[in-house]
Amino acid sequence: MRTIGIRDALREALHEEMARDESVFVMGEDVIAHGGPYTVTQGIAEKWPDRIFETPIAEAGIVGLGVGAALAGMRPVVEIMYLDFITCAMDEVVNQAAKMRYMTGGQASVPMVIRLPCGPARLLAAQHSQIMESWFMHVPGLQVVVPTTPYDAKGLMKTAIRSPDPVVFFEYKAMYVHEGSVPDDDYVIPFGVADVKREGEDATVVAIGGMVPRALEAGIALEDEGFDIEVVDPRTLAPLDVDTICESVRKTGRAVVCEMDSSFAGSGAEIAAMLAEKCFHDLRAPIVRVGSEHVPMPFAEELVNLTVPDSDAICAAVRRVMG
Repeated sequence: MRTIGIRDALREALHEEMARDESVFVMGEDVIAHGGPYTVTQGIAEKWPDRIFETPIAEAGIVGLGVGAALAGMRPVVEIMYLDFITCAMDEVVNQAAKMRYMTGGQASVPMVIRLPCGPARLLAAQHSQIMESWFMHVPGLQVVVPTTPYDAKGLMKTAIRSPDPVVFFEYKAMYVHEGSVPDDDYVIPFGVADVKREGEDATVVAIGGMVPRALEAGIALEDEGFDIEVVDPRTLAPLDVDTICESVRKTGRAVVCEMDSSFAGSGAEIAAMLAEKCFHDLRAPIVRVGSEHVPMPFAEELVNLTVPDSDAICAAVRRVMG
């Protein structure tokens, strides 16, 4: 086992899958220059110069080309430099990629990965800091992946590239440097399998994306107060591992759902509603949600810190469910 960062794990996954399958190729804005804006695509141009393409700043064209290439038998990995600008290609993602298998009765598929660097980082303000996971959860035919460790990032990316259907792959920009253990051997992580990042007995904290490390910090802080929390990371939001989440909540009897996106109509709202339907009689307290304020992401660091919940907000939510 080695210790590497999330960006390194993603880079390894790309290199290994391109070596394994010649139909895999990469395209996006500046993916060759400097090894990509986040260095995830570093080294690909040197190894496979004919399988990586820099594109104009034209998201609808980038994703549309990916859809066409996937339908023609290729496996494109498309990078949108900032998640925010996937909005320029919503027709290609939602009306084309997601629906092609269904509308052709299974005769066609779109094996495409759309990499979406997301979330607040480096004070990039409202148009370069969004998350929007719940937007894509709502679309049948899309698989929504949100890794939070290097191990998960590599295994889930390899699964995404091998998938016969389109995947939107959220990568929190602020977490690219987070390090963790990754095996040398080839491995994949199946979609729809949550991971219990911390075991506990008193309350379940379902943490999504950038809230996972903050939930783990809260778990350490709450030990001094005598609270033992369990942290569950869904890893994929579509498909969602309902069984693992419910099993944890039935054990602890209390649930806090955390997301870095706005909690209004977010992915956490869907998980909370699911728990209310399936685990109502197991709950000893109402479900509490933690999420960002329902405002555009500010530029000023002080305002960002007021907008995005931290580990203290999770601790406060746990105290509420503990009564």
